[in-house]
Amino acid sequence: MTIKVVLVEDHALFRAGVRRELADVVGADGRPAVEIVGEAANRDEAIAVIRATEPDVVLLDVHLPGGGGQTVITGLADEQLSTRFLALSVSDAADDVIAVVRAGARGYVTKTITVEELVDAIQRVHDGDAVFSPRLAGFVLDAFSGDTPAPSDPELDQLTAREQEVLRLIARGYTYREVGTRLHLSVKTIESHVSSVLRKLQLSNRHQLTAWANARRIV
Repeated sequence: MTIKVVLVEDHALFRAGVRRELADVVGADGRPAVEIVGEAANRDEAIAVIRATEPDVVLLDVHLPGGGGQTVITGLADEQLSTRFLALSVSDAADDVIAVVRAGARGYVTKTITVEELVDAIQRVHDGDAVFSPRLAGFVLDAFSGDTPAPSDPELDQLTAREQEVLRLIARGYTYREVGTRLHLSVKTIESHVSSVLRKLQLSNRHQLTAWANARRIV
């Protein structure tokens, strides 16, 4: 059986590489294990092509122009499709993993995966399994264990969702340019967000910001 897949990734070169690698994998029945039936480079394209092709599995990057990968899943929530979502991302950050899983993804693997491991993950997600690397599985178990909500942090709560996202990336050591690339924002916009975060938290520089984030284990 050949599994129909839509590939959602904003880097054309990476899409071409995945498409080429997957085309060479043959299943036990002698047929291609996976067929790429559509591709998309941003949120709106992804929703449109998934609606049009109704694939078995979507390989979904978590950072896309127009909205994160989770917004693709939520944008199709009312479609009643049988499609399953497998996140494929360079990021192994806990907040990225948890956001896309909460939206409905059945798995999350990083781009360091081999083609054989990727095909296995696609097949397992198609069969209904949840697929995560051991480290990422720990994030999910921690996030979904128990019903007690995490305690509120008044200082963190005063930041917008975007400011919290920028805060975490800056605290992990990314440069303004790297953060802008990941979030598809200009360096000037990132600088503005950082200034706002520093002002709200009454901090003086990114070193204090990093220490603040580490002390609260939100990096």
